[in-house]
Amino acid sequence: MAVDLLSRITLRPFKLSDVDDFMLVACDDRVTNFTRRKTLVSREQTLSYIEDVLIPHPWTRSICIDNQTIGFISISLAGSGDHDDDDRCRAEVGFGVAANYWGKGICTKAVKVAVSQVFKDIPYLVRLQAFVDTENQASQRVLEKAGFFREGVLRKYSYIKGRVKDIAIFSFLLEDIAKIS
Repeated sequence: MAVDLLSRITLRPFKLSDVDDFMLVACDDRVTNFTRRKTLVSREQTLSYIEDVLIPHPWTRSICIDNQTIGFISISLAGSGDHDDDDRCRAEVGFGVAANYWGKGICTKAVKVAVSQVFKDIPYLVRLQAFVDTENQASQRVLEKAGFFREGVLRKYSYIKGRVKDIAIFSFLLEDIAKIS
């Protein structure tokens, strides 16, 4: 059963029609608990978020089962301001799925698919990194199972939901692709 479920996972760009399904992710405090993003509280907020943030983003995908949105994965290039090219070799990955899909291997599969694709889509990319609240054991396991290397802990690194948190940093390098193929 679990293998069948994993074989039905796809990644695709978001559509406005995903709003009701995406609410199970964006409007659930359990899903957004370890993120900097505020939990959305309405269909209108969720629709605006899809339209203004997810659709225009260069590499955000809907995690789908049978083309129904159950989560998201986003890869954001590093750098801003005058030195964009200095940091273009790296990007940051973030992901989440609706709580009723936790513990089924879905995020691990989605991260592996995204990693394989993003290194093809962005030829100058050599490093993916992920920053994870040290209390978020599930996301750390996802990254490890997807072939990411835990580099260490950044102590008192980031505000998340009003609290200063320790953050684990993970990396995946272009040469690590053979690990997930």
